Amino acid sequence: MEAHKGLVILLSFSPGGFSWWTILCVMTGSIVGVSLGLLCCIYVSTLHENDLWFSNIKEVEREISFRTECGLYYSYYKQMLKAPSIQQGLYELIHDNTTESKRTINILQRMNIYQEVFLSILYRILHIQTYLEPIYFYIYTVFALQTVYVIALFITSWLLSDSWLAGALSGVWYILNRVDTTRVEFTISLRENWSIPFFALQVAAITCYLRPQLKPIHQRVVLWLVFVSTFCFCLTWQFNQFVLLVQALIIFTLDCLDFFTVEQVVSLYLMQVLSLLLVWLLQFCNSMILGSLVLSFIVSALFIKHFQTGLKMGGFVIRVGKLALHTLLVLTLTFTINYSAKKILQLKSDEHIFKFIKAKFGLGATRDFDASLYLCEEAFGLLPLDTFERLAGTVLLYPYLCTLSVLFILLLLVALSNLREREDRTFRMRPDVAYNILHTVFFGLLAFSTMRMKYLWTGHMCAFAAFGVCGKEVWSLYLRVLHCNTRTMMRLIRYSVPIVILAFLYYKFWPRLMEEISELREFYDPDTMELMEWIRLKTPKRAVFAGSMQLLAGIKLCTGRVLTNHPHYEDQALRERTRQVYQIYARQSAEEVHKELGSVGADYIVLEDSICYERRHSRGCRLRDLLDLANGHIMDGPGENEPDLISASHPRFCEAIKTDMPPYSTLFTRVFKNKTFHVYKLKKLKKKKQS
Repeated sequence: MEAHKGLVILLSFSPGGFSWWTILCVMTGSIVGVSLGLLCCIYVSTLHENDLWFSNIKEVEREISFRTECGLYYSYYKQMLKAPSIQQGLYELIHDNTTESKRTINILQRMNIYQEVFLSILYRILHIQTYLEPIYFYIYTVFALQTVYVIALFITSWLLSDSWLAGALSGVWYILNRVDTTRVEFTISLRENWSIPFFALQVAAITCYLRPQLKPIHQRVVLWLVFVSTFCFCLTWQFNQFVLLVQALIIFTLDCLDFFTVEQVVSLYLMQVLSLLLVWLLQFCNSMILGSLVLSFIVSALFIKHFQTGLKMGGFVIRVGKLALHTLLVLTLTFTINYSAKKILQLKSDEHIFKFIKAKFGLGATRDFDASLYLCEEAFGLLPLDTFERLAGTVLLYPYLCTLSVLFILLLLVALSNLREREDRTFRMRPDVAYNILHTVFFGLLAFSTMRMKYLWTGHMCAFAAFGVCGKEVWSLYLRVLHCNTRTMMRLIRYSVPIVILAFLYYKFWPRLMEEISELREFYDPDTMELMEWIRLKTPKRAVFAGSMQLLAGIKLCTGRVLTNHPHYEDQALRERTRQVYQIYARQSAEEVHKELGSVGADYIVLEDSICYERRHSRGCRLRDLLDLANGHIMDGPGENEPDLISASHPRFCEAIKTDMPPYSTLFTRVFKNKTFHVYKLKKLKKKKQS
């Protein structure tokens, strides 16, 4: 039924209605779109298999390949499958006491892992255990979402340009620019790999909803799709509120500039609010959602819009003044509501993100450990310039910039015309085109500021560039300048240019793709494997391990042992605990470290030479440097230090403990060692001595 409605909606866009030619075009485009989606799915799956030789390595090696927080999320899928029943599995997640020692937390409230819960239940009830291993069911599902992603981009560019050739071009560009459009093949269970395909689907649904020709019944169907895709996006990623805030700002801007009707604005806002509130309920009233900026902004925008009448009346100067006042009122009310909500809810879960933003733009202290931890990671730095070289190499960047520059200028001219309220407007622009222009601009700026956010931009970039190549908007302007804007010339260019580009891309990149998927590698990490096997065989099942967040996530997945801390950083108490545990890499006394570790219930600590003697980051960004700065100590090595820093009175713990001299040998016993890891067991002191 839904497929039939979708076909009807697609057909309703064509001037030819339900002609046989239109039906043939829709069917052909649909087949091409699905085929490209499946091709992308098979492509990333093959790369993953060839890179690790995944089908031929041991189970523990497969699990080790889920690096950092990916291992933590996958561990809950594994935990649900190991539970005697679905009910028992859910109970263990809601009353979890293995993720954080000495604490019982609600994993479903704290983390976005409903996708793992859903998959584990689905795996149980489908009775496919005999011919499909759980880990393959999981990774194939994530890879299948790439099919959804490509189809969503295909639909977006098709709707904008009225040509399925644009969809084909966007899909091909997405696949060829894999390095910059996705990292799913090596970060499978990362939350963004679950959520961004739904976000792309939401953008396609919004584009469809804003189409001028859409009938009311079709609008309701598409609006329902907007809600479902927004909800799925919010449910699968903890950073949903920040992405939706950017989208809400786009809607607000276009509303102020008269591109949207009141009904469209209110409907889109409500879809965001309802999605967030439903996720809030499913996450056991997670206060981070209620205290989000996006909810405060939408409430403020709707409230001020309702009471500030006559906003779109008057001359140009008066209207600009009213809009400036309107924007100021909305922003003031937003920050007031948000500040009050956080005070009432005593919310501090997301303060590290705002510290990072302040520090990134030089507005806050740079010594803050949490902010520095983000600032020193390459993924949270500025977008590297070589990104544009790669995008230019696939002929994506040039049509994108041409389309963006022309249409953005046109959008400004239409906005000025709207504010002047001229009836005989020279320039016009469809609301769906206006939305996609600002979408690519806003998320492009976000990508420039933070490299990790580029995956929200580059996929849409493919769809937008394809729209420019195959759409009428840009070509009609160019042809007018050349005085040859005829229907025949327009058709010739719209169909010949994308075909030429596709032929060129096939000629240049098909041999490279074949060579890439033929390269065979093998997973090799014997030190980590040896560590996991030792922990599994030689330590008690309820033993508590302390160490780096990234390694501990793997220990939980591979061995099921209890952790002191983990990579899901959206909790203030956990961030404090992580700083406590990380003193093992700072200049602290053996007694102080033993006391800190004992307070969180640690039985074992795992020291990594790659952190203790780190060389990957420059001075000032190594983990030991961040700890030294946070503790007010001078950093290691040659270089400048701030004048208020002092020399530490103790040697670096991770180095000194290896001497096995008192007091280290009195408080810790080495129980495992290889080239990479050193494991020490905490000695339990007598109560009298402890006091």
